[in-house]
Amino acid sequence: MSWAVDAKQKIDRVGMQLYTVRELLKRDFEGTLAKVAQIGYSEVEFAGYFDHSPKDLRAMLDRHGLSAPSAHIPYGVLGDKWPGVLEDAHLLGHGYLVCPWIDDDVRQQPGGWMRAAEKFNRAGEASKKAGIQFAYHNHHFEFVPVGARIAYDVLLDETDPNLVKMEMDLCWITVAGQDPHKYFERYPGRFPLVHVKDVKRVPPREGTTPVAFEKVFPELTTVGAGSIDWKRIFGDARKAGIEYYFVENDEPQDPFDFLQGSYKYLRDLRF
Repeated sequence: MSWAVDAKQKIDRVGMQLYTVRELLKRDFEGTLAKVAQIGYSEVEFAGYFDHSPKDLRAMLDRHGLSAPSAHIPYGVLGDKWPGVLEDAHLLGHGYLVCPWIDDDVRQQPGGWMRAAEKFNRAGEASKKAGIQFAYHNHHFEFVPVGARIAYDVLLDETDPNLVKMEMDLCWITVAGQDPHKYFERYPGRFPLVHVKDVKRVPPREGTTPVAFEKVFPELTTVGAGSIDWKRIFGDARKAGIEYYFVENDEPQDPFDFLQGSYKYLRDLRF
């Protein structure tokens, strides 16, 4: 494919992670979904169902022309509760279920990352049989040494690439001082989902210790207004295997102002 054609690539469907508007969802769930759709977002990723039934949630999505290709599911439900989670996912139309966090007590135990990889393989196998893809979402604490490897590499190397994909948070990997392109090259096709959030500057870290979350949150900004080179990253979208782009801000001062500005930037972006 020629460079001229590649230069005209764009994001056809801009999605958003509902964690961005979690406080608004508590007060007015459907009204918040309606505003998200009015901005122009066509896809949402759930981070909790806020005590609504899958049937009711699906009806809300349909009323506002939204789809929910993915949802975040806690690490703690990857065992006996997993079959019920998969059943709900079918009702909501999720093609992906994503674990967004490995608990501190698991990560800090000797061999914890390996045990997490084993649990992900089991969850991924059950998911695949149900016609749903399992994935894991990173923060920045995965990019610390574990023996001779980086923890994120342990998860990638010790999980079956057909059973476990990755939802790369492009901001957190940047905060960790890593280059997404390196991972796209080494693990092509493993990253069907990405979180798109921007950072004004990357807070300095001390050695291998991850930057404290509270130092990062004030640096988050509207996508396109920060320091991340989105054209360069998305130019590798095919190699990475990216299918879904979810805008997110963990602590936005004005969620809808953030969502509006980020949507406009991504809608107009060509790479």
